[in-house]
Amino acid sequence: MKKSWKALVPLLLCGGLVACANTNEQAVDKDSKPQTPPKVEQPETSPETKPAVTPDDKVTQQPEVKPKPETKPVEKPKPPVIEAQQTADGRLILGEKEWVYIPGLEQSFKARIDTGATTSSISAVDIVSFERDGNDWVKFKIEHDGIKSKEIALPVDRWVKIRQSSADGTQRRAVVQAWIQIGDLKEKTEFTLADRTHLTFPVLLGRSFFKDVALVDVSKKYIQDKHK
Repeated sequence: MKKSWKALVPLLLCGGLVACANTNEQAVDKDSKPQTPPKVEQPETSPETKPAVTPDDKVTQQPEVKPKPETKPVEKPKPPVIEAQQTADGRLILGEKEWVYIPGLEQSFKARIDTGATTSSISAVDIVSFERDGNDWVKFKIEHDGIKSKEIALPVDRWVKIRQSSADGTQRRAVVQAWIQIGDLKEKTEFTLADRTHLTFPVLLGRSFFKDVALVDVSKKYIQDKHK
C-alpha cells in the first residue's frame, strides 16, 4: 500500500503542473487581445482634375518656323579678260563687228566685217555727183537708224556697175576713198556708195581693207576700242 502511494505521488505532481500550465495559457489568452498589424496611413489622393478653360484663355499657336533658304557663297568678281588686239607682227585682230570712226565726219559707226566681200561699202543718201577741176566728185550724207551725218564731198575714184538680184538691170555707183580709224589703226580705203538704210550696219568692211593690215576672228565682237 505505501509503495503504491509513493508511486502515485509523482504522477499527481506532474498532472498538477500540466494543469497549472494550461490554466496560465488560457488566462493569458483571455486577458490579452489579439494583436493586429498597425494601419499605415495612405496619403489622400483626389482624382486628377483639369483646370477650367475660360473664354479669356486663348491657346496661342507657335508660328511655324520655316527653314532659311541656303545662301550661296558670294562669288568674288572675276578679273576682266583682256582680249588681244594685235598679233605678234603688229596686225589688228578684228571681230565680226567693230566700231569704225570716220575722221571727216567725226562720228563712229557700227561696221560688219565681211570676209566674203571684196570691196567695202558705206551707207550714203542724198548722193549728188558734180565736176570739180575736170574731175568727178560726189557729195553725200551717211544715214542710219534715223540719224543723218553732215555732208561730205569726195572725189570719185571710179564708177562701178552693180547688178542686184532683186532688181532688173544694173546700177552705176561711185567708189570713193576715205580715211577710217579702227582702234589705233588709221587707214585709207575704198568704199562703194550705196543706200544701206534698210540694213543693220551702215558700214561693211571687205577684204580690200583688212587683207594686209588685220586678221578676223568671227567668233568675237568689238575687240577694238571705240574711238572717243
